[in-house]
Amino acid sequence: MFPSLNSIRRQITARWPQILHALTWTALLASVVSIVSFASEMAFVSAISPTSSFSKSCNVEGLVRIPLDFQRDKICLPAYLMKRSKVDFFVPTVFAGLVVAGSACVVRSLGLWDSD
Repeated sequence: MFPSLNSIRRQITARWPQILHALTWTALLASVVSIVSFASEMAFVSAISPTSSFSKSCNVEGLVRIPLDFQRDKICLPAYLMKRSKVDFFVPTVFAGLVVAGSACVVRSLGLWDSD
């Protein structure tokens, strides 16, 4: 076997508890961020669906109320403009990955697992 591979294997086995701990936290962060991003997407989709009481406040058939910052502010748009696209699945997933990667970099920069 190559000497460098033996060295890598020894370093990995010596730090196995730290690696397992990091993998556990990464999986936990990824799952929490994924759940939260999909929950907010589902809340928005249910709010603008034509059957919701929120969207019926436009008082015109075929229009959907879009939530804004304040409760009294409203904008009504035609329902045919509000449809799911293929990007709706990938954007939260990519966002979740970026948040997990960013949080892993923050944890790494804090040096929580340095053995020096």
